[in-house]
Amino acid sequence: MPVAGEPDPIGPDVMRVAMNHARRGVNLQVTLRGVLVAFVALTVAFVPPAHDVLACAIVAGGYALWALAVYVWTRGGGSDAPVRLAWVALLMDVLVLGSLTLLTGLSTPQSWTSDVFAAGFLLIPVLAATQLRAQVCAAVAGATLVAYLAAAIATQEANAEPWGSLLLRTAIVAGVGLGCVGLSRIQRSRVETIGQLVNDRTDLLDQLTGIEEHERRVLSENLHDGALQYVLAARQDLEDARDTGDAGAFDRIEEALRESSRLLRTTVSELHPAVLDRAGLTAALGDLVRTAAGRAGFAGEVSTDGWTQERTPLDGLIYRTARELVGNAATHAKASTLRLSLARLDDRVRLVVADDGIGLPTDAMASSLRRGHIGLASHRVRIEAAGGTFTASPNTPSGTVVTVELALPL
Repeated sequence: MPVAGEPDPIGPDVMRVAMNHARRGVNLQVTLRGVLVAFVALTVAFVPPAHDVLACAIVAGGYALWALAVYVWTRGGGSDAPVRLAWVALLMDVLVLGSLTLLTGLSTPQSWTSDVFAAGFLLIPVLAATQLRAQVCAAVAGATLVAYLAAAIATQEANAEPWGSLLLRTAIVAGVGLGCVGLSRIQRSRVETIGQLVNDRTDLLDQLTGIEEHERRVLSENLHDGALQYVLAARQDLEDARDTGDAGAFDRIEEALRESSRLLRTTVSELHPAVLDRAGLTAALGDLVRTAAGRAGFAGEVSTDGWTQERTPLDGLIYRTARELVGNAATHAKASTLRLSLARLDDRVRLVVADDGIGLPTDAMASSLRRGHIGLASHRVRIEAAGGTFTASPNTPSGTVVTVELALPL
């Protein structure tokens, strides 16, 4: 995911989601820095060192002004720069706390002030965990650990602290740092998941838009190449009959109108097959194959042995998928035979459409999508969205076999 300069060409919608979450992380980081500023100020005010109080106050005041400047910078305009560069401010947090810990620990042995300042190091990895980049969080946590350990070693002799105590305190800081790195990774993973869902939604919306256009184009082609041609022929015969009174012209008009009616009924049936509602899925599939066979001139076979007439929620999806597969075979396969089988295997449905035509190239779906034809691809998406599988493979000795499997709802 392209967050804070990391390349990942997912798309503008996903980038927008990622940047929104990254901006929220920066806002949280700025808020937590306010807590750290208050912690430093209160420590200087209520647990002051015996020496160098003025120097500590100057450092605390400068730190507060700097934090305010960072706050104004991150809130200004709609630029992405604060999101990308906010992690740099974390290094200043490490520097300020390290300086104060050394200043109070070295100048005032056995002072509580340095111990209190050292506790502030635990908050810095938490600030870093607001980043969507685990690498940045790890780098800041590592810098915090090094600064904490260096300050502890530098003040060890002055405070007469044993090595065991020093190492145990450092181990706690290391544990907090590791936990924050893990939280950063989890946060990033969630944002990537959200981004992928946004990307899938965008693809599905694009496909739905294309499906409508595809259906309109198919309907237009069917009407133009079928019923409209007979209507035009009937109109021409009608003009001839008016001029010549030829009785054969009236016969041709009658035949053209009859064929137009048949084709229009077929088209309407394909749009919403009444037979599917009246007689069930098996009858609708048989009617579908017979109609396609009559139009394309191939021999159609339908096998639904063992399929009960009980209606299922999948009937509509199965029929629409079969219609697309049979229609593609009739239009493009140049097949002499097409076989459709529907079977129920325990809790699954299997639809197989096989032809002996010219075959389907291995990149047929991708190629069709590039040309703007999304029929097969859209049906594959629908099948997979329903938890099924859609596979296309070469038939023997020629042609294509498409197998669709779906789980029956419980």
